[in-house]
Amino acid sequence: MIKGKLIIVGGGIDTGDLIPEQTIPTNIEYKSFFVEGILKKILDESKKGINSRIEIVTTASRVAIDSATAYIRAFNLLGAHNVSHMHLDNRMDCKNEDFLKRLQECNVIFFTGGDQLRLTSTIGGTPFHQMLIEKYYHEEFVYAGTSAGAAAVSSGMIYEGESSAALRKGEIEINGGLGLIDSIIVDTHFLERGRIGRLFQTVVGNPMKIGIGLGENTGLLIIDNNQMQTLGSGSLIIVDGHQISDTNLTQIHTGKPISIANIIVHCMTKNDIYYIKENKLIIKDSQYH
Repeated sequence: MIKGKLIIVGGGIDTGDLIPEQTIPTNIEYKSFFVEGILKKILDESKKGINSRIEIVTTASRVAIDSATAYIRAFNLLGAHNVSHMHLDNRMDCKNEDFLKRLQECNVIFFTGGDQLRLTSTIGGTPFHQMLIEKYYHEEFVYAGTSAGAAAVSSGMIYEGESSAALRKGEIEINGGLGLIDSIIVDTHFLERGRIGRLFQTVVGNPMKIGIGLGENTGLLIIDNNQMQTLGSGSLIIVDGHQISDTNLTQIHTGKPISIANIIVHCMTKNDIYYIKENKLIIKDSQYH
């Protein structure tokens, strides 16, 4: 059994940036942040809660300092004060003994948004990457990522593809991810940017994987690379290609539109659970579960 947990988010996390510094956490006005927010869930799932050692990694970001500052402040508001910024700017940084020691000692690592290819090309295959995988599989450890940090979590990663042309063969580019989980492919900012076509093409070409479309301020808690529970305020889409009965994908030329028969789509909201191995969705408020 995998000891670590994944928490992946589609971007747009509520960081409580409008909440005054001296606000009492029990203030009902900010319940959505202090009680029900995704960052609060990260702390709840960590072995040491608010005493967790948390490292914010901004490798993907073009505004690293601003991004790290916002998340450090947000975790501080939630009562967690052992939070640091770790900017791995190049592959040599991923061999740095100080950074490796900090990774080894942390309870939570949080990858911010930005460019997921910059993230994976900087970290992939380095000692930092290898230690990250070892910690995830063998320790009570939380890997959290938003936007680029979420897209990069699997072995296959959507990198490019215009939403408007996404159902034309060859319009989606998939690169290697960090490989913490192999059975899913993740797309982010999903509903806000109309990316359903990107996920359809991704899954029809990789029907053994489950496509995950994460909306903003919406995420998944993944346990043992199987049980996925929805977090946050929005919706996410599951695209399951296991039952596809026919497609023209291999018969058409690049740039031509794709046909798909019998692709399965699910919509999940907060606290719903999906089991990857069983391809089974349990809706929290359904009378049938």
